[in-house]
Amino acid sequence: MIASILLNYTVGVMMNQPSDKRKLILTIGIILNLGLLFWFKYFNFLFDNINDFLVLTGTDRMHLDKINLPIGISFFTFQGISYIVDVYRNQAKAQMNPIKIGLYISLFPQLIAGPIVRYTDIMDQIDKRRATLDRLYEGSKRFIVGFAKKVIIANGAAQIADAIFDSNVGELSSFAAWVGILAYTVQIYFDFSGYSDMAIGLGKILGFDFEENFNFPYVARSIRDFWRRWHISLSTWFRDYLYIPLGGNKKGEGRTYLNLLIVFVLTGFWHGASWSYMFWGVFHGLFLIIERLGFSNILSKVFPPIQHLYLLLVVMIGWVFFRIEDISDAFEYLGVLFGNGTDNSVLPFVNNYTLLALLLGILFSVNVKKGIQFIESSTGVSKLRVYMELRTVLYLLFLFLIFFFSITEIASDTYNPFI
Repeated sequence: MIASILLNYTVGVMMNQPSDKRKLILTIGIILNLGLLFWFKYFNFLFDNINDFLVLTGTDRMHLDKINLPIGISFFTFQGISYIVDVYRNQAKAQMNPIKIGLYISLFPQLIAGPIVRYTDIMDQIDKRRATLDRLYEGSKRFIVGFAKKVIIANGAAQIADAIFDSNVGELSSFAAWVGILAYTVQIYFDFSGYSDMAIGLGKILGFDFEENFNFPYVARSIRDFWRRWHISLSTWFRDYLYIPLGGNKKGEGRTYLNLLIVFVLTGFWHGASWSYMFWGVFHGLFLIIERLGFSNILSKVFPPIQHLYLLLVVMIGWVFFRIEDISDAFEYLGVLFGNGTDNSVLPFVNNYTLLALLLGILFSVNVKKGIQFIESSTGVSKLRVYMELRTVLYLLFLFLIFFFSITEIASDTYNPFI
């Protein structure tokens, strides 16, 4: 991280003055940033694949000690790249204080799981920010919601998902396999969005305003809409720093489809160094291309619940490859999903607590708050001062209870999976 800070600070300073070498400096900076990421995150993967090839040719395997992955390197590398690119584009002035660049790249609330914060979004806040009681109050509420999403819903659903995915696939029924991928679908959303909520809340307490990262992605009606709602900071980062520079959709249909595939191959690899992650990226990219080819027009004319069903089916099948690292095992699991499993398995992995977590996850995957506000405005109770005061008190009591319960869960249980 220190190397990344010094690298991006130096590149920014070197591009601060008008020069015909600014593009060369930027290129070197991007290569060095990606070189750090490649060495720590992808070199083991490349080395293992080279060894697999050597075995096929009858050559002895080479040995390399495992390279450990620094926590958060994917996030702070992308933040560093966005900073130097924005300086090159004159969208931000180079930061001359290395401590402030260090603050930006090492900003701890969102460092581990996002959102990806761009320098242009917080450069003014780095120089001048306020920590007030109002921000403490609002940030704490947001943090508690994210904390509960992670500890209660994501961890509860994970107990079902882990038990099923860790079982012998050949002994699973199709029903059990669907329950497993449903549980993982809930887990990954509330894990990722819970961490984002906690980061946004902590940031607000410290005087920073981070952009939203999730917007109820499972209510989307197409893959294109899904990616407008899922991990927004990542999808917009790839759009602005890769898709558009590649030409976006301005160089013909064929080039547009190629650009989409490139972006989603790299989106898959960004999440992890395995062929399964790459396939997950290609899978989403192909459905985006299918929708652009005209399927979106057909989809928009069908009954809305069918649109939702289509989206959920595609996303859930995609999550199989995200969850199972070995791609052949992922295809075997797909076979069980669609009827090739045995019929004699049961679901010993579901208990009352995990089932409740799963049901809460399904419920809160939609915008419950918006529904409540609609009911209030329709009935007119939102105009009653007594009702609004009572609602505020009940909400604060609710936050206190889920915060207390979440802390109790953390203290009493060592089961706390991190995706």
